[in-house]
Amino acid sequence: MAYAIDFGTSNTVVTRWNAVTQQPETVSLDGLSLRLGQNPPLVPSLVYVKEAIAGTIVAGQAVRDRGLDVGQDARFFRNFKRGIGTEIQGFLPELDGRTIRFEQVGEWYLRKVIQALQQSDPTLDSLVFTVPVDSFEAYRLWLAQVCESLNIQQVRMLDEPTAAALGYGSDTANTLLVIDFGGGTLDLSLVRLERSNSGMKPLGFLLKWGQKNLTKSAQKPKVARVLAKAGQSLGGSDIDNWLVDYFVAQQGLAATPLTQRLAERLKIQLSEQTEATEAFFNDETLESYELSLTRDRFNQILQEHGFFERLDEALDQVQQQARRQGLELADVDAVLVVGGTAQIPAVQAWVAQQFDADKIRSHRPFEAIAQGALQIVQGMDVKDYLYHSYGVRYWDRRNRCHAWHPLVREGQPYPMDKPVELLLGASIANQPSIELVIGELGTETGSTEVFFEGDRLITRTINTGKPQVKPLNDTDAARSIARLTPPGAPGSDRIKVLFSVDGDRFLRMTVEDLLSAKTLVANQAVVQLS
Repeated sequence: MAYAIDFGTSNTVVTRWNAVTQQPETVSLDGLSLRLGQNPPLVPSLVYVKEAIAGTIVAGQAVRDRGLDVGQDARFFRNFKRGIGTEIQGFLPELDGRTIRFEQVGEWYLRKVIQALQQSDPTLDSLVFTVPVDSFEAYRLWLAQVCESLNIQQVRMLDEPTAAALGYGSDTANTLLVIDFGGGTLDLSLVRLERSNSGMKPLGFLLKWGQKNLTKSAQKPKVARVLAKAGQSLGGSDIDNWLVDYFVAQQGLAATPLTQRLAERLKIQLSEQTEATEAFFNDETLESYELSLTRDRFNQILQEHGFFERLDEALDQVQQQARRQGLELADVDAVLVVGGTAQIPAVQAWVAQQFDADKIRSHRPFEAIAQGALQIVQGMDVKDYLYHSYGVRYWDRRNRCHAWHPLVREGQPYPMDKPVELLLGASIANQPSIELVIGELGTETGSTEVFFEGDRLITRTINTGKPQVKPLNDTDAARSIARLTPPGAPGSDRIKVLFSVDGDRFLRMTVEDLLSAKTLVANQAVVQLS
């Protein structure tokens, strides 16, 4: 049985393929899920650590049912997905003599979800995980490591916006803009769904254990081709923090998990009504407060924090990428809106200002991603391109600092048809080898800083004017790409390096010695790209 997991910052959705109805369905997990009105059974992304050494936790709705999320307790974790694969600034909690990183909390949480799945369905043999479009390789590597120890035959990954496009589906070729706005990230993806001209072929999944045969179909598979992507570290948890800060300033409240939960309730209520009220009682001081907010004031708070400017910025990035391929946003056939934050009326109004009303689809905000991810199990072939740019580090003599020379640009389809050539020479006399550091280049307009403010995990965009870079091979063993015999001397090119990206996203390198005319490295895999 195949399942898909959309691991979100605020909530997680689990779906499976129903062989009888030939349709995806959302799964409710005992003790973990809560059905909210007409919404699907969501699993709150919450963890309470009972015993850190043994990894004993309470997860999902059980955390709320037991009231473990309302006190100032270092054992309670929310929004921990945002800290996975990032350089955390500030205090990391220590529990039972063990420093707890967010990667560990995320692993505990996913294991709890998967264990519940395996208990309810022992036939589980295939999982598809969705991943944020703006995630660096560190997040995907972490997820891969978690999956390696699972007793599951096949594990695959798919970008969340692409999964959303598949979840809404289409029987004809369509150009779709997916706006995925959840608890931690805003992801925009321009996706084209079309019919493949080739027959059924194995799917290019990132993780694969075992060789489960894929059933061939007489029908040609649909292909999802990603045309443009943009992401922001912005979501519902940021809005919750802004609301808490507002009430701290207006009424002198303490910023606690309880006040944050009340702020989240107010935000949800204001999606349905123009005014909302929540009661607050401080059991330590015996003081009571009433938190009230109008939708107009809520929109002003969003405006004060540059919320809509960041939406415009993400849309502009997608538009620029689309124009490089000869497309305008007016060419979009449908706009698919998913995620809890996308249900905020101000966000819906922003979308309505950008696109014609008859193009907007928002009726499956929570399930589209997880259900769409199941499509790659049912014969959907996904063609994608590299979201980030990749480059090599060099010494900038003018500015006396290291800089990065782009090697493979974002938007590069893979596998690459033609390799990228780079000529390198020695920098000192009798140089025994040549080293090369390859980095994953982020946005050139700023970077995202993740840090603690009290007990809250905060992300903040820093406009440095320099690209954010994640070195991929900056170790003594990995930096050296070629031994020079005889040793090199400055003044001329010594080696030619050919870079290419294969169908599995591995950056491969061939190194030729121009002096000896020998091939020193032949098509060697350097690192897997995202």
